[in-house]
Amino acid sequence: MLVDRRTPALLLAVLYAICGALCVATAIWPLHPDTPTALLWSLGLVGGGGGAAIWLLRRRLSGRAMHVAVALASVLVSLLAWQSATRVGIVGLGPALIAIGLYAAHFFDLTAARLHAALLVVLSTAGAIAAVPDEFAVAWTAIMVSIIAFTEVQGRLARTLRTAATTDPLTGVANRRAWEAEAARYLAHAARTGEPLSFALLDLDDFKEVNDREGHGAGDALLQELAAGWSARLRQTDLLGRYGGDEFVLCLPATDGEGARQVLQQLDATHPFAWTVGTATAQRGDTLSAVLGRADADLYLHKRSRRTAG
Repeated sequence: MLVDRRTPALLLAVLYAICGALCVATAIWPLHPDTPTALLWSLGLVGGGGGAAIWLLRRRLSGRAMHVAVALASVLVSLLAWQSATRVGIVGLGPALIAIGLYAAHFFDLTAARLHAALLVVLSTAGAIAAVPDEFAVAWTAIMVSIIAFTEVQGRLARTLRTAATTDPLTGVANRRAWEAEAARYLAHAARTGEPLSFALLDLDDFKEVNDREGHGAGDALLQELAAGWSARLRQTDLLGRYGGDEFVLCLPATDGEGARQVLQQLDATHPFAWTVGTATAQRGDTLSAVLGRADADLYLHKRSRRTAG
């Protein structure tokens, strides 16, 4: 799922509220004598109340809660399909079904979106088959095919856009904006749990000379080699990012100062090119800028001592 859950929560709240309002409107002005008005009123309340709850809890909703909310929407629409009194009422649920699929495709990863689309197709088709009206197979098949196709296309597009927005195009590691957002969450988690959390700033030595002597293509290739070598040695939970130019930044969860030094020794063995590092371990009350400021100060001290020694 996207890193910032406020926008997904807002749109999901709007989706719930709109569906709830449509249910209430249909209950007030039914199109058929057998329209399930009691169910529509109930779903209207669920939609309005659910939308309000999602909006109020938007800052605290977990990814799992968002998945549950979308799955619940699929269940509710399928229930309405089951109780629909007319073919038009069943087929008229198509826009809501497609909207749920598109939402999942845009905000969840592609695998999760496919699972939501499959759940939506299975539940809604079961509800439609169990309903009293019939002779809607052609229109319903078109709706189901549309859900699958739109979910797949939107999911692939969203994945491409997310990758472009969060990844450094040269090295393939996280870009500065994405790294800072994820590192801030690591820092908040460490503050809640008391787990150690260390950061490192890695600055390449004499990188400008590589560009001047061998050309920018060689400099780019060096950055790619270093990032690939480091990434291969890091744990899955470690977060490597390119902070700009020849500077990289590293977030090491569940790692104290000594653990960070051990990790950095492993990284140093991946490539002969020299680099200088500054480290800092998060302290109580730290902000991301504060702990990175200490790492930067440590980096400066190492740079200065190296120049003095030279």
